[in-house]
Amino acid sequence: MIKKSKKLVRVYLASPYSHKDVRVVEARYGEAILAAAALQMAYPTHNIFSPIVNSHPLAKIGGLRGDWEFWQNLDTDHIENSHELWVLEIPGWRESTGVQAEIKIAEKLKQPIRYVAEIPGQGYCVQNVPFNRI
Repeated sequence: MIKKSKKLVRVYLASPYSHKDVRVVEARYGEAILAAAALQMAYPTHNIFSPIVNSHPLAKIGGLRGDWEFWQNLDTDHIENSHELWVLEIPGWRESTGVQAEIKIAEKLKQPIRYVAEIPGQGYCVQNVPFNRI
């Protein structure tokens, strides 16, 4: 018999991805992995979903495009099925077409939007307003 799972808060972790420099793309992917893992450990009552962690291997190995236009429908579906949107504040998040679109979708759905930043000595912190560090 399958044990029924406890209801978790579904979180969509938005972060920038696309860039003309492949090293920046790889760095953003790495930061998304570290943040998603740390947040999952820190918030065991939450289901942290990072589209970048999920989709980067598909784009890189499967040859799929990495831009917002390509992923918009899939990511919108994930946001619509989430309870909250968290924004990972790494360089490029304010300029990211995808992140800004994801914020607008969550606002339209009246979902809580929280901001995540890595604070030296404290790990990843989550708050209701941007940290304004980047």
